[in-house]
Amino acid sequence: MEASYIRRTKDGRIHIKSGSKGDQVVRWTLIILLVLTVVGFLLFNYTGLELGSAIAETAYNLKVMFLEPTLSHFDLGEAVYQVGITLGLAFLATIIGAIIAFFLSLMVATNLAPAWVSRIIRIFVAVIRAVPTVLWVLIFAISAGLGSEAAVLGMLFHSIAYLVKAFSEGFEEVDKGIFEALKSSGANWWHIVRSGVIPTTLTYLLSWVFLRFEINFGVAVAMGAAAGAGGIGFELFMASGFYFDLREVGFITYSILIIAFLLEVISTRLKRRYFPATSN
Repeated sequence: MEASYIRRTKDGRIHIKSGSKGDQVVRWTLIILLVLTVVGFLLFNYTGLELGSAIAETAYNLKVMFLEPTLSHFDLGEAVYQVGITLGLAFLATIIGAIIAFFLSLMVATNLAPAWVSRIIRIFVAVIRAVPTVLWVLIFAISAGLGSEAAVLGMLFHSIAYLVKAFSEGFEEVDKGIFEALKSSGANWWHIVRSGVIPTTLTYLLSWVFLRFEINFGVAVAMGAAAGAGGIGFELFMASGFYFDLREVGFITYSILIIAFLLEVISTRLKRRYFPATSN
């Protein structure tokens, strides 16, 4: 049944309209985006564009890239090593970020920390989260120099802000009865966290850490070239922008997709086996 909302006019009459205000906002947002998309296509400069040859050339490039993948400038062993570097960057940023985010989240959750402390940290991490990861990496690449340090620091900043929000929301969902029972037994703040909060939310926290690791792997691929961090992302940049070897681009793309798929499968199986509550 479609929702409706009531609006009273100045003369006292009541107007009933179908659909909620949220539905109206979503509808008009989609319409505006559609109009902007059409206008954008109309404003493109199509001078010298031959649509038929452009489509044919694009189809040929895609065929070469995805149906004839091969390695030309490095061997399979080097490819595995570069994938390992990318996974290492993502793992390092995720683990350090999760540890820092855990302690910050204890100071953000309104049921564990004073309101003024929670508010200050929430504003701080919201500002960090609003800045894209790529921009953080570029900031550290300029200040600390190109390399794996810039990539890890950039991903680390955004991972902390991302996980603080997720962790603190999980802490705030803990049953108040657990806090009251522990307090009545004389438990202090840290005992409440150790005996009540952590066991209750552990599966939830680990689930978010798995998700963030998958995100950081994709970011590490992109940052391999942007921050000079190396890894399979740097090889992809060299193959596409320096060598223009479409076959090697296809091989690297397939390897990235396979690793991303394996990470998803491993994450899903671990959650189903050890954390069934989070996989429902």
